[in-house]
Amino acid sequence: MKDWRWLRGEAYVIVQFCLFGLILFGPRQVGTLTKWPLHWPIQLLAAIFFLVGAGLVLLGLVQLGKNLSVLPHPKDKAQLVETGIFALVRHPIYGGLILLAFAWALFENSLLMLFYALVLTGFFELKSRREERALRQKFANYKAYQARVRKFIPFIY
Repeated sequence: MKDWRWLRGEAYVIVQFCLFGLILFGPRQVGTLTKWPLHWPIQLLAAIFFLVGAGLVLLGLVQLGKNLSVLPHPKDKAQLVETGIFALVRHPIYGGLILLAFAWALFENSLLMLFYALVLTGFFELKSRREERALRQKFANYKAYQARVRKFIPFIY
C-alpha cells in the first residue's frame, strides 16, 4: 500500500511553513553578524521588493482561482493558466514570497534574515522543479510555456 500522505509533495508544504516561521519569528542577529547602516536606498529597495512581491502573490492567488494548491502537484481538474500575471511569470506566488522575504530582511536590517531569504529561494527552486515535472506530465503545452515565460520574477528570473 502506497503512503498517500507524501505522493503529491506534502513534505514540501511542511518545510515551506517551517521556513515561513523561521523568517517571521526566528532570530534576527547572531554573534558577530552585524547590521548594515539602514539608509534610505536600502529602505527604498525593501519597499519596492515588498510592493512587487505582494502584487505577485495577490495576482497569482486571484488568477489561479480554483486551480490553487499548496502542493507541488496540480489538482486533478486543474487547467493551465497562461494569461494575466502567468503570461509574465510561471510561479508568481513563489516569486512574490521570495521578494517579500528579502524585503523583510532589508526592513529588519538583518544579514541573518537575508540568509533565510536565500534558503527560501533555494527551497522554492526545488519545489518548483518537482511541480513543473508534474505540470509537464499533465499539460502537453507546458514545455513551450516554460520556454517562453520566466520562472519567479517577471523579466528577470
